[in-house]
Amino acid sequence: MNRILKVARMQFVNKYTFVWMPLIILVAAFVLSVIIFAMVPFGGAKYGGGSQAPIWYFFGLGIMSLSYTFPFSQALSITRREFFFGTMLAALLTASILGVSFAVGGTIERATGGWGVNGYFFSLDWVWTAGPVGAGVFFAVVAMLLFVIGFWGATIYRRFAAIGLTIALALFGLALVGGIWAIGRLDAWATVGEWLAGLGAMGLTAVLALAALGLGAASFLTLRRAIP
Repeated sequence: MNRILKVARMQFVNKYTFVWMPLIILVAAFVLSVIIFAMVPFGGAKYGGGSQAPIWYFFGLGIMSLSYTFPFSQALSITRREFFFGTMLAALLTASILGVSFAVGGTIERATGGWGVNGYFFSLDWVWTAGPVGAGVFFAVVAMLLFVIGFWGATIYRRFAAIGLTIALALFGLALVGGIWAIGRLDAWATVGEWLAGLGAMGLTAVLALAALGLGAASFLTLRRAIP
């Protein structure tokens, strides 16, 4: 456990990548969104997609966390297991910071009537049904899922080179198209929509968390044979 914590601290040596960059993206997207909300001549509640920006950054963060430090960690005789769990711990801490930011920001947002311009950046209604804590957990889990996807993609590249990553992406695309075709063939879009609506914010959070755990396990197995 001590060596896993050391790996997490190693990732945070570059605080710009793990801490400052996501916060800078969050603040920049928030300020721009509020300015745009104030410019829109509409009296009702205004929503934007700017809050996605810092969350999508975690996809790139997952790639960088492996590409930048994995070879260095192997030179320090850190095992792949220690590197994996230490890196995931660092990502979880950063995702938690983002989740807390969304929970606090959403609370202030609702108390001020959308920052005085009826604009909502943090507190999306369908997520906020779970309250500030539930919303914070939701955004943290989404960020963590994207991190794991990016990390696994970089791991596949390390293990199988560009050809392996290209094949993996092609297979993922085929599976996605196949799933869409099957739903359409069975005329099940209404059923899928009802299922998603029935999950609610916390149910969807649980599904995404399970997906992150599953992809994390797959990335760990791939990392065991990755080339530094």
